[in-house]
Amino acid sequence: MREWAGKRYWLVGASEGLGRALAERMSRAGVELVLSARNADRLQDLADSLPGTAHVVPVDASDLASVKAAAAAAVAAAGELDGVVYLAGVYWPFSAREWDAEKAEAMCDINFTGAARVVGAVMPGFMQRGRGHIVLTGSLSGFRGLPGSIGYGSSKAGVMHLAESMQCDLRGSDIQVQVANPGFIKTRLTEKNQFSMPFLMQPDDAAREMFEHMGTPYFKRSFPMVFSWLFRLSQFFPDWLYYRIFGGGK
Repeated sequence: MREWAGKRYWLVGASEGLGRALAERMSRAGVELVLSARNADRLQDLADSLPGTAHVVPVDASDLASVKAAAAAAVAAAGELDGVVYLAGVYWPFSAREWDAEKAEAMCDINFTGAARVVGAVMPGFMQRGRGHIVLTGSLSGFRGLPGSIGYGSSKAGVMHLAESMQCDLRGSDIQVQVANPGFIKTRLTEKNQFSMPFLMQPDDAAREMFEHMGTPYFKRSFPMVFSWLFRLSQFFPDWLYYRIFGGGK
C-alpha cells in the first residue's frame, strides 16, 4: 500500500463529481492537494471544506499555455509534485446521425488532448527526479464503440490507449502509470442521459474505488466489477455479433 501522508498531488478536474469526492478522500488521508479546474469559486469552496492543506490553481485544460502556467503554479504552491490525477471531462450524448461538431471537438479536446497536455506538463519533472505517479480517468465506454457515444467514448478510448502506451514505456521505472475506468457515476454530466444507467454509482463510491486502486501497484481497474465484465468481454465478440446487439439501423 502507498503511504499517503505528506504526499503532494495535483488534481485536474477537482471542482465537482468524482474529482471533488476524490479530493475529499485524499485530503483525509493526509495528502497536500493542488486543486485545478476552470471554476475558481467551486475550487475555493472545496479547498475551504477539506481537512488538509489545499491550494487552488484554476486551469483551462483545453489551452496549452494555461496548462503550462498551472503546472508551474502547482509546483510553486506545494513544492515538487508526487503525482497528478486527471479527472477533467465534458460530455454530451448524441448520435453520428445528429453530429454536433462543436461538442464532439470539445469532448476530444478536454477529455483526451487535455490529459495529454497535463501529462506533458509534469513528465519532464518526473523524469528528472526519476519518480512520479500519473493517474488517468478512462471509462467503460472506451472499450468499444457504443451508440450515442460520439466524442465521449472515442476520447476515453484515447485516454486508455495513452495510459497503455505510457505503461509500455515506463513499466519497471519509478514513474507509475495507472488508469481507472468507471461506469456510470451520478453527476451533472450523466443527468443528460435519457436512458437507464445500470449500476449507477454515487461519486463517493466511485472515488473509493479509484483511491483504493491508486494505493496498489496495479495498472488498471474497471468498475463496478460486474458491469465491467460486459464491456471487457465485448472486445472478444465478432463484429457481426457486436453490432447486431449494439448497432442501430438495419
